[in-house]
Amino acid sequence: MFQGTGSGVGKSIVVAACCRVLRQMGIKVAPFKAQNMALNSFVTPDGLEMGRAQVFQAEACGLQPDVRMNPILLKPQGDTRSQVILMGKVAYNLSARSFYEQRDRHLAVAKDAYRSLAREYDVIVIEGAGSPAEINLQATDIVNMETASYANSPVIIIGDIDRGGVFAWLKGTYDLVPDRHRARIVGFLINKFRGDASILTPGLIQFRHIVPLQFFGVLPWFDNITVDQEDGVYVHATAPERDAQVKLAVIHLPRISNFTDFAPLAFEEDVSVSFVRRPYEIKECDCIIIPGTKTTRADLDFLKISGWDTAIKRFLGKGVFILGICGGYQMLGKEIADPHGIEGQPGTSKGLGLLPIVTEFAAEKQLRHTSIMLDSPPIFTRPIKAAGYEIHMGHTRATGTFSPLGPDIEADIGAIDTNKSVMGLYLHGFFENDLVRRVFLDYLRDKKGLPTIGKVSSYGEFRKTQLDRLADWFRDNSDIPALLSLIGLK
Repeated sequence: MFQGTGSGVGKSIVVAACCRVLRQMGIKVAPFKAQNMALNSFVTPDGLEMGRAQVFQAEACGLQPDVRMNPILLKPQGDTRSQVILMGKVAYNLSARSFYEQRDRHLAVAKDAYRSLAREYDVIVIEGAGSPAEINLQATDIVNMETASYANSPVIIIGDIDRGGVFAWLKGTYDLVPDRHRARIVGFLINKFRGDASILTPGLIQFRHIVPLQFFGVLPWFDNITVDQEDGVYVHATAPERDAQVKLAVIHLPRISNFTDFAPLAFEEDVSVSFVRRPYEIKECDCIIIPGTKTTRADLDFLKISGWDTAIKRFLGKGVFILGICGGYQMLGKEIADPHGIEGQPGTSKGLGLLPIVTEFAAEKQLRHTSIMLDSPPIFTRPIKAAGYEIHMGHTRATGTFSPLGPDIEADIGAIDTNKSVMGLYLHGFFENDLVRRVFLDYLRDKKGLPTIGKVSSYGEFRKTQLDRLADWFRDNSDIPALLSLIGLK
């Protein structure tokens, strides 16, 4: 099990890397995280919802996503409440205090899921959450030492040296873990190191005199491997700054969700993708994207307060294409109604008015895989199949004339305005469709007078290559034999 000194230290990536190494060795391995808090989620083929981080880790194992890998998912709805998803299905919305009162139920769910996975796989690589040293949460924490204890797992603590003070952070974490669990900690792993690792060696030796446990490696900082980011707090541009011919800007909403939707766009060599919070951050742009969100009406208020409502219309007038996905699609409409207070206070919000649609929230979440046939010139000039998945609470209907995405596709899936300059749809994973992505980008190229490319590249093959590079990074900088010995392998 990999736990951390805090959030954002790289637990998810390390687990994925370790899983990939084990899979390359021919070991039947699966990931597990008892409880995850994230707005990035995925719908499994059987219509269940789980965190994207465990989807990425499953991919590293060569497995289809399985909700047993993430039996409890919390999706924040503001600062004090979360939607609680148990084994892929919405169970309830709870305040933090009420959530902890359900500890025993949640622990039973997590144990059942782990037990079921462990019967099918030779090795389970477990991820913790946050830090096991949060003394105010230790009595109710099920995802760190409680899971390690149930799985009888050795624990390695990951520290982020890029933030500074890593040795103090490791020592403090070790000291604050309860006595009954501390013996499970077998060592440490330092992540995000920049520079010459030999310079760090004296510190590692000195630290072993303070805490007599081994270091399993020093993992260097990388910016040349593409991995899924889990948390919107840490999201950054998914493509390096470059003089790209097609420039896309994604609005970084306060509760942005499923921002991994846009990684396939950044994969294309002629494209740059940036995440922006304010309109003035956009210097030049061909397409503005409003992404998904867990709090649509609240983030719509953010757009208006930040001046995005008028800025988007100004950019539209300059020929910039506007795209909304999921919650972003809802915001493009005339109205969003929440009469039952599904997302917060009951009420109705006026949308951006760029598409003739209205949305009303309902208690039942829409979770499904969807395939459609796109056929809407001049964007999609020939029939193209697009597959994706839907995760939303609202039902959307048209209130006026719009251009359909394709034959018999109604506004409950998506819509394009009659000027073919604004498009919205519910499909997450839309740009993972290679041909769809290239045709859309070539449409943007054609709009600005650039020659189209036409060549379709495989994002799936790119991801496999990146996972193998991630495995190389982990293998080259950690003590794999020592890790294997922890689980009785050589």
